[in-house]
Amino acid sequence: MNAIVSGLINIETTLKVRGFPINYYPVDYPFFGIQSSVSGVGYNVAKALLTLGNNIELASFIANDEEGKRILSKLKADGISARFLYQELKETPVTVALNDSEGRRQIHCDLKDIQEKTADFAKLESSIRKSDLVALCNVNFNRPLLKKVKALGKLIATDVHALSDINDEYNKDFMEHADILFLSDERLPSAPEEFILELKKRYPPKIIVVGLGNKGALLYDRAEDKRYKLEPAHVGEVVNTLGAGDALFSSLIHYYVKGCSTVEALTRAQIFAALKIRHNGAANGFSDEVVIEKFYRQTKIVAREVS
Repeated sequence: MNAIVSGLINIETTLKVRGFPINYYPVDYPFFGIQSSVSGVGYNVAKALLTLGNNIELASFIANDEEGKRILSKLKADGISARFLYQELKETPVTVALNDSEGRRQIHCDLKDIQEKTADFAKLESSIRKSDLVALCNVNFNRPLLKKVKALGKLIATDVHALSDINDEYNKDFMEHADILFLSDERLPSAPEEFILELKKRYPPKIIVVGLGNKGALLYDRAEDKRYKLEPAHVGEVVNTLGAGDALFSSLIHYYVKGCSTVEALTRAQIFAALKIRHNGAANGFSDEVVIEKFYRQTKIVAREVS
């Protein structure tokens, strides 16, 4: 698959905390509990798709600062082109992610001035025309791309993350243009089974997936007009759930474009995400197809149609 991923890239610092809520104390010593790495939804998705064997282009904004140089160095090491990474920000975005032993996390994301930027379609058009899929993360600079990518007839995938209102103004444009729509159940105003029906009536995606965390995932397939509930994959100890949603999103679109049915694609995606959360850091722990197929044969994940 030839894919373009346009989204956030940043420096992420993860901190292992004793639990939530966090009690006040002047100092703590979480030995090997603090890590710093290149991350961000755009980078996570691009790296996951690359690991699965796809040809990818990554588009984003960074600054000409030390964090930006670190990102460029990491992309070079990963074999990801930086030709669509524009050094136009005042500072490179950074995040701090707190996580506990129960898998709960709290993310503090400093976007700097990235929400004031706009992606240049003219610079991306040639690559978009050659692509099989365009993953447009729900960041402001992607809004001008939605209609133009749609007009070219390209498959659009997006993740709106923690949605709490079906008419959410910030994410409305993305939901209206997405062919593949992802979201989390963390802030839904109603049961996921009910909310996914509301989404399919309100918006036109071919596929809608709601990540349910340790309860699995919920799928709506418009071609079949059916909902499926998939059990979670259990493949080992959970170290850090940060980035699990990005992993699920990336691998689902990979296997779907490859030709798997939606249920088969999401089953493999569940395994991909489960293997990923055995590692610390949102962009670490991705497996290739060979490993996924091995666990796919060994792991039984039940998919039940929701009546």
